[in-house]
Amino acid sequence: MAYETVIGLEVHAQLNTKSKIFCASSAAFGGGPNEHTCTVDLGLPGVLPVLNRQVIEYTLRLGLAVGAEIAPVCRFARKHYFYPDLPKGYQISQYEEPICSGGSVHFVTREGRDVNVNLTRIHMEEDAGKLIHGDELGDPNHSYSDLNRAGVPLLEIVSEPELRNPEDAESYMRKLRTLVRYLGISDGNMQEGSLRCDANISLRPEDSEKFGEKVEIKNMNSFRNLRRALEFEEKRQREILDAGGVIHQETRLWDESAGVTRGMRSKEYAHDYRYFPDPDLVPLTVDAEWLDEVRAQMPELPDAKSKRFQDDYGLPRYDAEVLTSEKELAAYFDRVVAATGKEQAKAASNWVMGDVLRLLNEKKIAIEECPVSPERLAEMLSLIDDGTISGKIAKTVFDQVAESGKSPEAIVEEKGLRQITDTSAIESVVEDVIASNPEEVEAYRGGKTKLMGFFVGQVMKATGGKANPKALQEILGEKLGG
Repeated sequence: MAYETVIGLEVHAQLNTKSKIFCASSAAFGGGPNEHTCTVDLGLPGVLPVLNRQVIEYTLRLGLAVGAEIAPVCRFARKHYFYPDLPKGYQISQYEEPICSGGSVHFVTREGRDVNVNLTRIHMEEDAGKLIHGDELGDPNHSYSDLNRAGVPLLEIVSEPELRNPEDAESYMRKLRTLVRYLGISDGNMQEGSLRCDANISLRPEDSEKFGEKVEIKNMNSFRNLRRALEFEEKRQREILDAGGVIHQETRLWDESAGVTRGMRSKEYAHDYRYFPDPDLVPLTVDAEWLDEVRAQMPELPDAKSKRFQDDYGLPRYDAEVLTSEKELAAYFDRVVAATGKEQAKAASNWVMGDVLRLLNEKKIAIEECPVSPERLAEMLSLIDDGTISGKIAKTVFDQVAESGKSPEAIVEEKGLRQITDTSAIESVVEDVIASNPEEVEAYRGGKTKLMGFFVGQVMKATGGKANPKALQEILGEKLGG
């Protein structure tokens, strides 16, 4: 039987505020065990939470970015469960009255498909601490609680069950990461837990409108693991259904080393969180003036930037999507175009997506650390455009700029890389190459025109790659045609 996969994601984005959501403790990643704590996030008797204003403003930014409905009044609720890393015995979250409802996230797949995923809600909550098992500390008989993370502000972003395959789920997560980074509200670092998600997945017959029993996979901490876990679970559920079995609603964990999901708890053991409004926090009011203030500070978002790159710079859609996938990469490209002019935009795009990204991957650095500045790259593009160097020589110049930090002009002069444009000099080399290869000349004139590449290569070899390609092609065509 053919099945349709149904996936919904619950994503937690850690906000990059300096302090926690309800107290003044540092929200920074790292630190010694329980170093970033205070009486409020430890849940000691008699203390009261005070809401961090910046958390609200960051939430409003994301709500506006995805076109969500912003509630004029919302409330915090207590979500009760008992675990050693939850000091109060409850988590302050939002339930019946979240700050944002609806909205959608748009992304383009690798195949160029447009996908729009609707959101159910976005709400604010505090993070729990972290339980460290003694195996990691040479004490296998005990476990320890590090509460540095307790009280760190989170946004929970819940999608509708509209994703239909693991690849789209990964693309959706990547787009969310791009959005929060553009907005400056989270670093989106999955390795440090700043962006993580729980995935709900079920299968149903293709002609059915009714959802199948869903399985939740907890705490995916990388794009690759999200995709792999969903692919495994998709296959596991299909095999059970094909064998006449039944899928049971349950929570599962992803075992990265084994490449499988493993059962954690079944439906009958699911938590009853006993939500009720938090009596220590008054309802939050977001008036139109505050919303307008946040809206005025919104940056250019990735979809708008991609459209600008296509409309203003004439870039293909693929180029625009790649270049706007990271805010800093888009800014780098904008600076290159500003220095060269829009007519060089496509050439700039080719170099940024090609050699610049290659260099970053080789050195394992971010675009902000690129040793070839946008202005240096623009200077090199100008040397190609005016015929000073060829595209092939430019590859050498680029690597030299990255290594030495010198300007492209200086490297061209020092290394003697200026392109040979004197047609008489090129003609002389062409005549030598033709005279040295009579058999190839005869074969070419006999119809094996693919040998043109051989002659071009021989001339380039003789000139150190400095012969002007256009002039060379014309001279070779004339000499060989005779």
